[in-house]
Amino acid sequence: MDYIRKIPGESKPIPAEAVQKGEVYIAYSDCYTCHKEDKDSVGPAFKDIAERYPVQQAYIDMLAQKVINGGKGSWGHATMSAHPKVSREEARFMVSYILSLKKNQ
Repeated sequence: MDYIRKIPGESKPIPAEAVQKGEVYIAYSDCYTCHKEDKDSVGPAFKDIAERYPVQQAYIDMLAQKVINGGKGSWGHATMSAHPKVSREEARFMVSYILSLKKNQ
């Protein structure tokens, strides 16, 4: 994933409760069909996503919207399916869990 640009910026702490809730929401979702925690699959590894984005509310909101609407092009040619039944709050918790996997978090 050398071609994926890391976005500079300071990371804020993530509350432990948000991480725990996000981990549960992901466990009950279909996320692991296309993502793995530490290796590429159909989509990027969660740890690669965590390394790319700083932990900031703007990125949590943007990535949560991608979970809900789906997306394409951020990680090459893979397309992420939309998940319209996931609430905005649930998606934010899911993203918080993913970003908590950042090495220096």
